[in-house]
Amino acid sequence: MNKEEIRNLLESVKENKINIEEALGKLEDLPFKDLGFAKIDNHRELRGGYPEVIYCGGKTVEQVRDIVQFMLTKDNNILGTRATEEMYHAVKEICEEAEYNKLGRTITVKKKEEPLTDSYIAVVAAGTSDLPVVEEAVETAKILGNRVEKITDVGVAGIHRLFSRLDIIRGAKVVIVIAGMEGALASVIGGLVNKPVIAVPTSVGYGANFGGISALLSMLNSCASGVSVVNIDNGFGAAYNASIINKL
Repeated sequence: MNKEEIRNLLESVKENKINIEEALGKLEDLPFKDLGFAKIDNHRELRGGYPEVIYCGGKTVEQVRDIVQFMLTKDNNILGTRATEEMYHAVKEICEEAEYNKLGRTITVKKKEEPLTDSYIAVVAAGTSDLPVVEEAVETAKILGNRVEKITDVGVAGIHRLFSRLDIIRGAKVVIVIAGMEGALASVIGGLVNKPVIAVPTSVGYGANFGGISALLSMLNSCASGVSVVNIDNGFGAAYNASIINKL
């Protein structure tokens, strides 16, 4: 439940449109619902502005399905990250609206249309190998109600490719930059725009990349002002923060 829904519920009680018992029934799962293996945070949207997101990694297919089944009763949009195809098929059996982004490994369910922002988030990726993280970021940003511009394969090895899309990048309210290898793209873009840059290091690269640590350290040590950094491969975290900024 968000603030507007609770306000409408209280107004309905006040105006005798529903009785107190009916209102209590709608509130009985607040602030959380205990499913035994998980406690669903029904106050998340009330506190933070967005409903709880399901991190599917480490969960069983049945657990993901049961969490989604309960969340469907709240008529909120649902996002599951790091989901397998098997999880998606289990969710699809109980919810026809469920969609799966195979590359980004996300499950999305749209129960209500969020008004899209006038401003947009630019998601910029260095290479095609970074696309799984790109897709996770894009799906997250979209279901949170943001317009998104996706720009891919513009890494520093062929930097002229970046310049051809610079007008779109500069027009964004916030820029997510996704790169593996040495992670240089975040610093380059940070020096070219006057908007917040959220850098996402990816685990793409040969042995000395150390599973993304080289890109992470490069981004953390960026000399470009305005660059902040999230965890390795964390497209979701970058998009969530970008959404907050885009809606300020």
